[in-house]
Amino acid sequence: MFEDQTQNLMAFPVQVTSSRLLILSFILIFLASCKENTSGTTPQEPLVQYEEVPSNLPLERLKLPPGFKIEVYADSIDGARSMAMGEEGTLFVGTRNDKTVYAIQDLDKDYRADHVTILDSTLEVPNGIAFRKGSLYVAEVGRLLRYDSIESRLSNPPKPVVVYDDYPTEFHHGWKYIAFGPDDKLYVPVGAPCNICDSTVADARYASITRMDPDGSNREIYAHGVRNTVGFSWHPDTGELWFTDNGRDLMGDDIPPCELNRVEEAGQHFGYPFCHGGTIADPEFGNLRPCSDFTAPVQPLDAHVAPLAVKFNTGTMFPETYNNVALIAEHGSWNRSKKSGYRISMVALEDNKAVSYETFIEGWLDNESQEQFGRPVDMLFLEDGSLLISDDYGDAIYRVTYDGMGILIE
Repeated sequence: MFEDQTQNLMAFPVQVTSSRLLILSFILIFLASCKENTSGTTPQEPLVQYEEVPSNLPLERLKLPPGFKIEVYADSIDGARSMAMGEEGTLFVGTRNDKTVYAIQDLDKDYRADHVTILDSTLEVPNGIAFRKGSLYVAEVGRLLRYDSIESRLSNPPKPVVVYDDYPTEFHHGWKYIAFGPDDKLYVPVGAPCNICDSTVADARYASITRMDPDGSNREIYAHGVRNTVGFSWHPDTGELWFTDNGRDLMGDDIPPCELNRVEEAGQHFGYPFCHGGTIADPEFGNLRPCSDFTAPVQPLDAHVAPLAVKFNTGTMFPETYNNVALIAEHGSWNRSKKSGYRISMVALEDNKAVSYETFIEGWLDNESQEQFGRPVDMLFLEDGSLLISDDYGDAIYRVTYDGMGILIE
């Protein structure tokens, strides 16, 4: 039919008006466009997409050191927990209770997310994520999945490959934080399936940090006596693993402390369930082994603050005095008459020893009303040196920048 219409139009007298020529051009373009659409496929749209609108989170309540500024990088990211950065600039975010893994993009490069994709919404506590050589690794409670070539398939994610599926399946401390170390091994913790118990008599992997090759082979226990770590990283200078550990509950408001630990060599034991904070014998298990048998924390943290991520500054934006500081996301207490945590703290280090423990960012908790609008979880430094912080209560990701004003840590 298209061909017949064209021939009829071509038979018109030469004195065709310019308006008719214009109409003919539009018809030809329209029909050609229709033909192209029928032969091609329409790209799949992301499941979540939003414009850059101002956030309603009360960021003015947050207190930072002079020269630092905090803004919302991504909003409406329900239950945002662990973060991992892809090679092409995609920020992947896991969740604990929302069964979801997100892919977040800043397409216009203005340091504010403008494109969000839900990669999967059917997962079992997908808290832990890591990125390696084009593949996204996602840790559920009992197994590890791998999504290959993921950044080229955000709108149509591939079926995940099961890397392993034989870890304990208890939900109590079953959610995992995972990361690849400088040895290219994947580190995977296994929390104690209780508040306090000697779970290793049932399975030696409980209360530990394990590591394995990227394909799941050569698994081994790297650190023992770790009650529940949900955050670790490697010191940029020494390459040693540093991790936080959540202290046990039901011993009162102020004991035992949570912990910041350093692994000097594989096989060290950090005390759980026998000793807490390096000096406090457990009332149920402390008579079995003395605290002197174990590696003490570099820094005992405040009780019940629930420390999660620990990160070291790897960029050039922050002042040099932050280059040997461990930043810690203190998620916040539940087992305390007055809440603690709900902040980013920092431990200044000299020769791998703590010289101070103080607050970097606070204000997510109103101490007077005891109400919070956020709970920090994970941290990640961007290439420009700014710091991202995830918040699973405020459903947001923040970006912290420094404007160049001098500041000293005393």
